[in-house]
Amino acid sequence: MIKVAIVDDHQIVRAGFRELLGEEVDIRIAFEAASGEEALQNLRTEACDVLLLDLSLPGQSGVDVLRAARQRYPELGVLVLSGFPEERYALAMIRNGANGYLCKDCERNELLKAVRTVAQGRRYLSGRTAELMADELTGAGSAPLHESLSERELQVFLRLAKGESVSDIASILSLSVKTVSTYRSRLLEKLAVSSNAELAAYALRHGLIVDEVGPT
Repeated sequence: MIKVAIVDDHQIVRAGFRELLGEEVDIRIAFEAASGEEALQNLRTEACDVLLLDLSLPGQSGVDVLRAARQRYPELGVLVLSGFPEERYALAMIRNGANGYLCKDCERNELLKAVRTVAQGRRYLSGRTAELMADELTGAGSAPLHESLSERELQVFLRLAKGESVSDIASILSLSVKTVSTYRSRLLEKLAVSSNAELAAYALRHGLIVDEVGPT
């Protein structure tokens, strides 16, 4: 029996995945969570094989949850399910510990295959993600600068791009203000920008954040 947890802040999305997965005799829903904090709290008490993780969550983001899960539960399979296409986040999430990445509009059979693959301790690559990885290895594609960011750099980058202050980020991520400032300086250099406004513009240009309402 594969125990799956669904982490998404939209109730209708959780209900859809719950109904889809509930039809399978070898899959059981361990728990559902509407936020990163709720997910991490449930992981302390509920055994789970696969975490279906949205990226855009209130409070602690999917990136934050991925980092914490990798540190605390190294055997846990994490399958990122996002409204953002593979080009935006797939390679970065896989580099930083996700076992797979799928768009929410994927076919039912692909989702089930991904869940079962990840539950076996293996990595699942969608056809598009595999293409992106092959392009990167052969040099056929030009990877955007943010693909080279570490998990922590990506965490700080996305929060800065959304307008959060250095002090707020330090508090949320349990880091010192000096450490976050160091990450900010490193991000400006790596992304070839000179201000928080340019960080935000970069994120918008590459579809990593949206102005108001967007993919989840």
